[in-house]
Amino acid sequence: MNDMDRGPNQGPPLGSMPSGGDGQGPLLSVEDLHVWYELKRWGFVHAGFVRAVDNVSFELKAGEALACVGESGCGKSTLMKAILGLLRPTQGTIRFQGRDLHMLDKCGWRWFRTQIGYVQQDPFGALPTFMDVNRILSEPLVINGLSNESARAQRIARVMTEVKLTPVDEFLPKFPHMLSGGQQQRVVIARAMIMEPKLLVADEPVSMLDASVRVEVLKLLRALQESHNLAVIYITHDLSTVRYFSDHIFVMYAGQIVEYARMDDLLAHPQHPYTLALLNASADPDASNALVMRDVPPGEPPSLVSPPSGCRFHPRCPHFMAGLCEVRVPPPFETEPEHRTACWLYDPEAQHRSATSQAAGDGAAAGMSGM
Repeated sequence: MNDMDRGPNQGPPLGSMPSGGDGQGPLLSVEDLHVWYELKRWGFVHAGFVRAVDNVSFELKAGEALACVGESGCGKSTLMKAILGLLRPTQGTIRFQGRDLHMLDKCGWRWFRTQIGYVQQDPFGALPTFMDVNRILSEPLVINGLSNESARAQRIARVMTEVKLTPVDEFLPKFPHMLSGGQQQRVVIARAMIMEPKLLVADEPVSMLDASVRVEVLKLLRALQESHNLAVIYITHDLSTVRYFSDHIFVMYAGQIVEYARMDDLLAHPQHPYTLALLNASADPDASNALVMRDVPPGEPPSLVSPPSGCRFHPRCPHFMAGLCEVRVPPPFETEPEHRTACWLYDPEAQHRSATSQAAGDGAAAGMSGM
């Protein structure tokens, strides 16, 4: 867990943004976050840890949309649960408006719950089947002290109109099973927005929806973000959807951030070998793809109980540099403004050492063949 000294080509931590000229601080700040799950044998004997999130740092300002991308098991959902306050960090801090979440008292947690909205992946599973839409949207208001029934009705009507569940009076008495998948997800979004939060966490909000509905829901989230100046964390494994929504992207692999950039820049110029592999694996509606074999990394994602030493992608990386990648953890190198990559390919000194080593190896092989 020790941080390495930063050289002249090494940028700030992956995901951290340069401070703006207006002097406004971040709404959310995650610093050196580790979330490990303890493993036990026979229920009480310690057997190690699953290092689900390891040394993750990033910042998010008000009104910005940030996408967290990675394959299943990379730590996206664990990171989300820690931000929501559902998991306590093993190490590191999460600050919201400058306040450390895990230093909050009971009143502080109640305040925090009103400042953050959560859009679940499975809308039907997220909605209580025994409640109608009116009660689903009323309950957060009642719990947080809005006792005036007229004020509650006005806020519910306004939010339902924003998420395009109209006519409002027709939807209020309906139960979740009476709604389509897209309508259920709109109710989930309305519930997340009902307390007028400053941060919205969306966990793969369109993965359970029909393809025809996905873009509509993403555009709805984007419209809500812009109209309410919301900060949004969009968690997904599908790079093809982030272009509709995000300002910045960071890519996770094996519990760590490996690349961070602006959305357009990362999609046009991916730098980390894993990011390139993710883009190559994205669906592309072109019939000629049936005749083309895509390059995918060999092997499987590593076990987070005993992750590989050095760079965690090195066992699958086509650019593996022996003696370096499996020994030292790559720091984030700032290759372009606001584009940082945790890969030794972008360290000039490492490239020089690799070229020298390769030349020496070629020379030795030539000498042996000439004997």
